[in-house]
Amino acid sequence: MKIAMLLSGGVDSSVAMRLLQEQGHDITAFYLKIWLQEEFSFLGDCPWEEDLQYARAVCEQAGIPLEIMPLQDEYWAAVISYTIDEIKAGRTPNPDMFCNNLIKFGQFYDKIDDSYEKVASGHYAWVEDRDDCTRLIRTPDPIKDQTYFLAYLSQAQLSRALFPLGSHTKAQVRDLAKKYDLPTQSRRDSQGLCFLGQIKFSDFIKEHVGILKGDIIEIDSGEKLGEHNGYYYYTIGQRQGLGLSGGPWYVVKKDIPNNRIYISNRHAMEDKYQDEFEVGGFNWNCKPPKKENLQVKVRHGALIHNCQLRFYDEQRAHVKLENVDRAGIAPGQFAVFYDDQVCLGGGMILENQES
Repeated sequence: MKIAMLLSGGVDSSVAMRLLQEQGHDITAFYLKIWLQEEFSFLGDCPWEEDLQYARAVCEQAGIPLEIMPLQDEYWAAVISYTIDEIKAGRTPNPDMFCNNLIKFGQFYDKIDDSYEKVASGHYAWVEDRDDCTRLIRTPDPIKDQTYFLAYLSQAQLSRALFPLGSHTKAQVRDLAKKYDLPTQSRRDSQGLCFLGQIKFSDFIKEHVGILKGDIIEIDSGEKLGEHNGYYYYTIGQRQGLGLSGGPWYVVKKDIPNNRIYISNRHAMEDKYQDEFEVGGFNWNCKPPKKENLQVKVRHGALIHNCQLRFYDEQRAHVKLENVDRAGIAPGQFAVFYDDQVCLGGGMILENQES
C-alpha cells in the first residue's frame, strides 16, 4: 500500500515506520510542524528542532522520504484556542484528544493526496473491521495503550488509520528499536501535551492567561491556608503544586466566580472520592452502546473501571462506577467507554451541579 507515515521523532513512530517498511509498503514520512515558534519565543530556542533532527535521521537511515507539513494556524484554531477557553472556564482540557481528531487524522487527512491508502502512526492501538464497522481495539500493553486519546476519531478516520504497534508492548518496541539500530532508540518517552513537549503546562497558562491571586481554603473548616495564582492552574484531585505544609492536601473544589480553591487532606478526601458523574457530547466510533454494563477510563493509563452507563438522552448520560475513583474526576476531561477490548467512544465529563 501507499502509506503516509506520521513521524514525530520519537521511538514509537520510528519503529512503526520500519515495521511497515519491512512489509514492503510504499512509505512517505510526514513531520507535522504544530509548534508555535512565536508563541513560545519567551522560552528561547525552538522546541521542535530536536524532534525534527531525529525524524530526519530515522528517514535517512531507512531511505524513506520525509516531508514537513506546517499546521500551526490550523492547530491554533482547532486545539490551542479550545485549550485556553477550557482553562478560563475552570475545566481541565485534554488537547491530545483533539490533536488526534482534528489535526493528525483531520486536517492532515485533508491536505495529503488521495493516493495514500492509509495514514499510519506510532500510537498503541489497533483497528479491526467487524460488523460493517471499523472498531478501535485496546493493545496488550495496558499502560501504553492509547485508545483513550483516539476515542474521538470518526468512522471515516478510523477506516483509513493504520497502527503498526497494535500488537506490541513498549518493551517489545524498545527491543525492535535496538534491532533496527534506530537513532531514536535511546530517546525518552514524551510526557507532555502534544503541542508543549518539555514546556511546562503552567508556563503555557501563565503566558496566555496570566496570574490572578486568590485564596486557598480548607473545605471543612473554611479556614484560609494560603494563596494561589489563579483557579485555572489547578484541577480536581491535584496534590502537587499547592506549596502548603501539613499535607498531603488535595484540590476538591473550585469556586470560579470568586477565584477560590478548596482543599482537603488525605483523611477528609476519603469522603469525597467520586463513584458517579455525568457525561455528554458523545462521539461513538460505531453506534451508541445498547448495554449498560461497560468499562470506562476517566484518564489515560492502565486504570479502567467497571461501570453502568444510563442515558438521559442522546447527548447526556449518568455514569456509576463499581468502585470509587481516588484520583479525582475532573470536569472537562473525557470518559472513554469500553466493551472488553473494544473502545466504543466517549464523552466529556460535566460539572457536578451539586458541588
